[in-house]
Amino acid sequence: MADTGAHTELFLLIILICVILYSFLTNVISKTVLTLPIIFVTLGYLFAPVADTVGPVEELRSSARLLAEITLVLVLFSDASHIRFSRLRMTFSIPLRMLIVGLPLTIALGTAVVMILSPEGGLALAFLTAAVLTPTDAALGQTVVSSPDVPERLGQSINVESGLNDGLVLPFVLLGAILASSTEAAAGALAQTAIIQVILGPLVGIAVGWLAARTLDLAQQRNWIIESAEGIVFLATAFVSYLASELVGGNGFIAAFVAGAVFGNTFRHDIHFISEFMEGAGQLLTMAAFLVFGALMLPDGLAHMTVPTVLIAVAFLTFVRMAPIWLSLAGTGLVLKEKLFLGWFGPRGLASVLFTLIMMDEFDLPNEEELLACVSITVALSVLLHGISASPLAKRIGGGAGDRG
Repeated sequence: MADTGAHTELFLLIILICVILYSFLTNVISKTVLTLPIIFVTLGYLFAPVADTVGPVEELRSSARLLAEITLVLVLFSDASHIRFSRLRMTFSIPLRMLIVGLPLTIALGTAVVMILSPEGGLALAFLTAAVLTPTDAALGQTVVSSPDVPERLGQSINVESGLNDGLVLPFVLLGAILASSTEAAAGALAQTAIIQVILGPLVGIAVGWLAARTLDLAQQRNWIIESAEGIVFLATAFVSYLASELVGGNGFIAAFVAGAVFGNTFRHDIHFISEFMEGAGQLLTMAAFLVFGALMLPDGLAHMTVPTVLIAVAFLTFVRMAPIWLSLAGTGLVLKEKLFLGWFGPRGLASVLFTLIMMDEFDLPNEEELLACVSITVALSVLLHGISASPLAKRIGGGAGDRG
C-alpha cells in the first residue's frame, strides 16, 4: 500500500508539473499547430507504462468515466451559455438539419461501413460502433467556434450540434449495446425510455437554467451575492441540471446543454464568470480527461489495432461524417466550402470515450477489444488531425466564398 501511495503521489506530481509548464507556454503554443488535447493525450500515452502502479485498472477506468462525465457536463453547459437565441433564429435550420438528417444518416452509413470492413462482429456491434462514433466533441471544436475568422452562423452551428448530438445519439448507443449483448428482451422498453429521456432532459434543463438565472439576477440586484460566488452558481447549476434530469429519467447531457443555453439567454448581467471558470478549472479538467484517455484507453486500443479498425477510424473522420452532413445541408444556401467545413469539423472526443466506458461497464459485449480499438484510434486521429487543421482552415473559411454545392 505504501508503494502504491508513493507511486500515486509521484504520478500526480509529474502531471501537475506538466500542467504548470503548459500554462507558462500557452502563448507560445497558441502560435503553433499544437493544441491542449494533442499535448495531454501524448503525455498520457507516455505515462501509460507506469499507470498500473497507481492502482487497479478497473478502479482507474471507473475514475476515468467519472472524470469524463464531469468534464463533459461543464463543457456542454459552458458552451451553450454563449449561444444567443436572437442570433440563432436566423441560422438554426443548419444545426437542425445536421441533427435531424445528418445524425441518422451518419449512423446508417457508419453501420454499413463497419459491417463491410469488419463483418465478424455482427450487425449489432457495427450499429453500436457507429452510434458511439457519431457524436462530436465541443471541447475539440473550441478553436474553430471561438475563432473570429469563422462566420458566426458556422461557429454557432458547430457549437449547437456538438452540444445536442451526444444526448440525441444515446438511445441509439443503448439499443446497439442491448442488441450486441444478446439481451434483446429489453429492447422492447427502449423506445419508451428513449422518448422519456429526450423529452424530460430538455424540460429539466429549461426549468433549472431559467430558475438559476432569475435567482442570480435577483441576488445581484439586491446585492446579496459577492462576485466570486457567481462561479459557484454556474458550477452547481450545471450539475443540478444533469443530476435532476437523471433522477427523473431524462438525459443529463441534453439537460446540461439546454440549461446552459437558457441560463445564458435569461441572465440579464454579464456571464464573464463562466468564461473565467472554464479558462481555469475547466481547462484543468479537460487536460486531465485527455491525459487519462491517453494513459488508459489509447494503449489498449492500439494493442488491439488492426487494418480494419484503422480503416474504420479514417472512414468515420472523413466520408462517413462529411457525406451525410453535405446531404443534410442541401438547400440551405451554404456554399460547398462551408458544407465541407461543417462536415470536417466533427471532432470525436469525450462523448465517444464516455459512451464506450459506460457500455463496457454495464453490458457484456462481444468483441469489446474491437470497439475499444475503433474508438481509441478515431479519437486519437481526431485530436491530431482536427487539432492541426483548426487554425489554418478557420482562417481560410473566412477568406471568401467557395463554389456552390
